[in-house]
Amino acid sequence: MSVHFDTDVFVAGGGPAGLAAAIAARRRGFAVMLADCAVPPIDKACGEGLMPDAQSALQKLGMRFDASEGFPFRGIRFLDRAISVDASFPHGQGIGMRRTALHSKMVRHAAESGVDLLWGTRVSGLDGDRLRVGDKIVRARWIVGADGSGSTIRHRAGLDDASRKDLRFGFRLHFRVAPWTDCMEIYWGHGCQIYVTPIGPAEICVALISRDKHLRLERALNGFPEVMEKLKGTAPVTMERGAVSATRRLKRVYRGQVALVGDASGSVDAITGEGICLGLKQALALAEALVESDLTKYQAEHKRILRRPTFMAKTMLLMENRAGLRRRALEALSSSPRIFGGMLAMHVGAASPMEFAANGMQLGWRMLVG
Repeated sequence: MSVHFDTDVFVAGGGPAGLAAAIAARRRGFAVMLADCAVPPIDKACGEGLMPDAQSALQKLGMRFDASEGFPFRGIRFLDRAISVDASFPHGQGIGMRRTALHSKMVRHAAESGVDLLWGTRVSGLDGDRLRVGDKIVRARWIVGADGSGSTIRHRAGLDDASRKDLRFGFRLHFRVAPWTDCMEIYWGHGCQIYVTPIGPAEICVALISRDKHLRLERALNGFPEVMEKLKGTAPVTMERGAVSATRRLKRVYRGQVALVGDASGSVDAITGEGICLGLKQALALAEALVESDLTKYQAEHKRILRRPTFMAKTMLLMENRAGLRRRALEALSSSPRIFGGMLAMHVGAASPMEFAANGMQLGWRMLVG
């Protein structure tokens, strides 16, 4: 007897990763249903910078951006007191935009693509191919868990087993001030980083990441006088929003007909700024695996997608509480900006591991010889 499915693909979770998974599957011809207990636009504390590789992934989903939707920035700048080093992206530019603006744009695109969107609807149960969605039972051929780091779908599918878990904490504010930079700036301090992203002609996003869950931006900024000086006379225009930045690697990201994407499938520290990009790339890879009805291919591709940002996160976190090492590294990079440019190219997927290794060797030599 044939099984009747209410939809081909059911996505639990309507953040950027869930929307991307829904759009990617719909573009491959699947009937798709998505549910989330929240109502758009859904916000989350983040640095609000879309790197060129994230924009490329969004373009593969059929989305386009123009300058009026955000604020362009040319690259990344590291700062530690008097030391500063920056590099431009090898191709394209970054776009700073409010998380809510990105989410609204993705919601519209999902609706236009034909995704059945169920907002304000909780997914509370999973049993085989059956889900409890609100007060109804929905049967789906494929089930995608995109419901965040505390994923119910992951737990119900028995995929919680993780090989590593580490937590840091992020907080974000917006200030009404003209951007003073053409880069996303990362200010390094003891045990924390401050991210400044231009998101409009008269607005910036300021985000904090640290291991101290009690540290808030107002107190943290006192340790960054160069930022405080630029914000002098301004006040936040939004309430402070916080989020957990988790490093979690799952042993498996699928079981049976259930697959995980985004933070539900594991994550790297937010220090890389890769959170949204990872979810987008995973969504595209999952859609390809669904076409072939082979989630083992998604497992392999998911592992590959995480490899580079995981390495970059480890490299950057080495500098977190080692001020002397960090300053030697930044001084070496400042004296040879080409090395930093090569590292940035690797960060956005525009350089090979061999090229990154060569840059690393050059950096190590310059740190040794002073």
